[in-house]
Amino acid sequence: MVAPKTNTQGVAPKPNQWKSPLSDTRDLEKAVNTLVARGRFGVLKVPLGFIKVLEWFFAIFAFSTCGSYSGMFKIAVECKSWVQSDLSIEVEFEYPFRLHQEYFDAPTCKSENKEPIFLVGDYSSSAEFFVTIGVFAFLYSTAALSIYIFFFDKYMENNKGPLIDLGVTGVFAFMWLVSSAAWARGLSDVKTATNPDEVITMIPACKEDENRCREVHDPVMSGLNTSVAFGFINLVLWAGNLWFIYRETGIIADSVLAPPPQEKPAAPDAHVKQGASEQEPYTSKQAGYPPDCSQEGYTQDVQYSQGSNQQGAPTSFSNHM
Repeated sequence: MVAPKTNTQGVAPKPNQWKSPLSDTRDLEKAVNTLVARGRFGVLKVPLGFIKVLEWFFAIFAFSTCGSYSGMFKIAVECKSWVQSDLSIEVEFEYPFRLHQEYFDAPTCKSENKEPIFLVGDYSSSAEFFVTIGVFAFLYSTAALSIYIFFFDKYMENNKGPLIDLGVTGVFAFMWLVSSAAWARGLSDVKTATNPDEVITMIPACKEDENRCREVHDPVMSGLNTSVAFGFINLVLWAGNLWFIYRETGIIADSVLAPPPQEKPAAPDAHVKQGASEQEPYTSKQAGYPPDCSQEGYTQDVQYSQGSNQQGAPTSFSNHM
């Protein structure tokens, strides 16, 4: 017999001590397939899930178009001496738009030396606030979609899920309104601060009549304009989604299914039921007998006498005739 191989310490390795990467991959695929099989992807076709998908996409567009922006414009300074001129001065700026930290070198038109010129303004607060709301809206939309698809039963349990979703969605709708309005105002200030005509006025050499300054290229602001548009689109989506989440809370169904208030609804029915149950005492009272005398034998005699008066008398009278 061949002895099993041993390691350096003289202990034979166990058969299942090492696990192949292929088995790990298969286990992961099995777990993913099980999770996908449990999912209810049909919820994405109804307004509750479909609008949440739109919120997810437009939140990405909103914070990405603003947070990834980088712009540039060019100006030209023509000095009296052509050697001291600079006809292609590039001024770059980017998110988060702390323009007071951005500068460029402009000629003095008095020597070959250049002096730094800083832009004016700090608009990072409104821009960062807008991007932050977009990122958090994206994260919440992702979590909400996961709950809709894989844990919808837990979401509807005890009606807590729709109520929490309604409150959070309302907060985000308000935050989109505030952040979009603030960023729209901040963008207007950024456009003013990066306007080449305004920047030229800050260059000392351009204030002399013998020198000529002009803009070469304007900054492209289409991406920032799109971010503001996406912000207000998100506002409409999140505010409109409040209605569909409110329907899931069941508050409307309870108010519709609840019976309308009635002043005296049970009086006629109760009278009919009481009349049916108390038919015999009522009959005895109509015949002129007190209700205490309605015993079994006496009642039979009364019924017999009534029957004889109604049917027996006319029959016997006809026989005698």
